[in-house]
Amino acid sequence: MRSGHVLRAALTALATGLALLGAGPSAAGAAPGAPERTQVSSAAAPVRIMPLGDSITGSPGCWRSVLWNRLQEAGYTGIDFVGTLGPQGCGRPYDGDNEGHGGALVTDVADQGRLPGWLAATRPDIVVMHFGTNDVWSGRSPDAVLAAYSTLVDQMRASNPDMKVLVAQIIPMNPATCAECARRVVALNERIPAWAEAESTPDSPVTAVDQWTGFSTASDTYDGVHPNASGDDRIAARWFPALAGLLDGGTGDPGDPGAGCTASFRAVSTWRGGYQGEVTARNSGAAPLSGWTVRIVPADGGRVTQVRNAMLDTAATTAGTATVRSGTWNGTLSAGDSVSFGFIASAGSASATVGRAAADTV
Repeated sequence: MRSGHVLRAALTALATGLALLGAGPSAAGAAPGAPERTQVSSAAAPVRIMPLGDSITGSPGCWRSVLWNRLQEAGYTGIDFVGTLGPQGCGRPYDGDNEGHGGALVTDVADQGRLPGWLAATRPDIVVMHFGTNDVWSGRSPDAVLAAYSTLVDQMRASNPDMKVLVAQIIPMNPATCAECARRVVALNERIPAWAEAESTPDSPVTAVDQWTGFSTASDTYDGVHPNASGDDRIAARWFPALAGLLDGGTGDPGDPGAGCTASFRAVSTWRGGYQGEVTARNSGAAPLSGWTVRIVPADGGRVTQVRNAMLDTAATTAGTATVRSGTWNGTLSAGDSVSFGFIASAGSASATVGRAAADTV
């Protein structure tokens, strides 16, 4: 857990040591084809990374095991996952220290001032935060959650002025006891990128990481909320480029999985207990697309029952969220082109939120 991978142009505390030591041999055990990583004396401090959140991060939060091992295999060996909580069994060795507190609300953690003690005990350089699921479940507003995020970022910077922060647009949720949760997650996630941009500084970047797009509560969770093995793999895959970017001295921006494709909704007609809607997916980027995916969240716990001119992914569709994919006949979109599809939904009101579309480039 404490070998000597060096951050390129990163932590100021290591800069002088690097200048004196120079570049060492490439990291032992790096995966074939991985970029060469520099090493210094084993006396150099590892980069301390705190996974922060609720049960999705800590109970057992096996995406941390997947992410840890992927980082090791890629040559990022000079890292130390930190937290006041220890590991839970995930089937393979990994650095399991974390700050994933089951049942915790980020609004409560902020209001009660719990984070400073965790920071003092672990002294992280980077925080990887997936937090807010229980707040959504409890009906806390996006304003309240984002205010809590800001409080935590202030506390992180009080601990370390150069703190690097990765904040998730949280995974979707569709618990049997919360018909509105799917919509509430979308409402929160829509605001996180702008919040992160406003909070970010050159010395202490705050980067939003999209954990929502492409994640299915039907196939990637075991209860509509908590990730299964497939979900752990997806979460780790989204964290990896962002965290690797920080370890390589960048801002941690992993790129936008929905970049180049947007989606919009309109109600076409309504009747008692249902309505017909239309969604338009548009290639707003510069490169042509070979396919697209749109997530629809009907209001009031409604369900999409039929789709026209696209493919309803029944395996990834639940009462709260529908996943719709392009067909072979309409997946290719040149820059600026758009395609529309219709759907029928059972719901009390003719309203739906469409998640930003995911795009496949040609």
